[in-house]
Amino acid sequence: MRVAIHQGPLGDLPRIDADLVVTAEMITTGYHIGARTHELAEPADGPTAARLSALARRTGTALAYGYPETDGEHVYNSVQLVDAAGRRLANYRKTHLFGELDKAWFTPGDEAVVQADLGGVRVGLLICYDVEFPELVRAHALAGTELLVVPTALMSPYEIVADTLVPARAYESQLFVAYANRCDTERELTYCGRSCVVAPTGEVLARAGAGPGVIAAGVTRDALAASRLENTHLADRRPELYRGTTA
Repeated sequence: MRVAIHQGPLGDLPRIDADLVVTAEMITTGYHIGARTHELAEPADGPTAARLSALARRTGTALAYGYPETDGEHVYNSVQLVDAAGRRLANYRKTHLFGELDKAWFTPGDEAVVQADLGGVRVGLLICYDVEFPELVRAHALAGTELLVVPTALMSPYEIVADTLVPARAYESQLFVAYANRCDTERELTYCGRSCVVAPTGEVLARAGAGPGVIAAGVTRDALAASRLENTHLADRRPELYRGTTA
C-alpha cells in the first residue's frame, strides 16, 4: 500500500498517486474555532461525508479525514476512513481530549480500538493526543493494527511529539504510523507541520517540513513481519507482570 499525507488545507487537496491519503485533525472545519465547532458539526453520514466519499470515488483513492461529528446531543472530534469506492469503513472518536481546546467542545469517545481492512492492510485510527499514550498504541498492536493513521493538530513548541515520540511509538509497538499534521495558524496557535510516515523499525520513511506539501511512502506486510522478527517487543511481553500498572 502506498500511503500519502496531505499537509495543507482540504481545499488544496491535489490528485495524489497513492492508495490512501491521510489529512489532518478537524481538516474539514478548522480545529481552534471555538463555538463554531458545534455549529459546523455533522453526522458521520452527513453532507461532508457524502462530498468526501464522492472525492474518493472520483480520484480512486481511499481517504482519512478529521471532522467534528454530531450524534444526538454530543459532538465528537472524529476521523472517518472511506475506501476508494467511497464506502465509509470506520469512524473513530478521539478518546483523550487535549486541555480546554478539546474539553470545552467535545465529548470523549469510549472505543479505544477502531479498525478496518483496506487493501489487505489492517488500518487503525487515532487522533493527535491519543498517540501520546503508549497504552493506546499498544492496544492497537495487540488487536492486529498494522498501519496506525493519526490525524493531528500539533502546535509549536511540541515538535518533540512528531520528531521523537511518534517514531518511538512505531518501534515499541511494531506497526507503521502515518501522522498527519496541520501547518497553518489559528488564533494564537501555530501548527508545526512535520507530518511523517514511520516504519515499525522506527525509520522515518517520509517527513514533511513546516509548510504545505505531500509526502508518501510504501507500507507492506512483509516489511512489518520482518521488523517483528528482528524487534520482538510484542512476542517478549510478560503481561502477568503488568497487572495493575495501568490503573
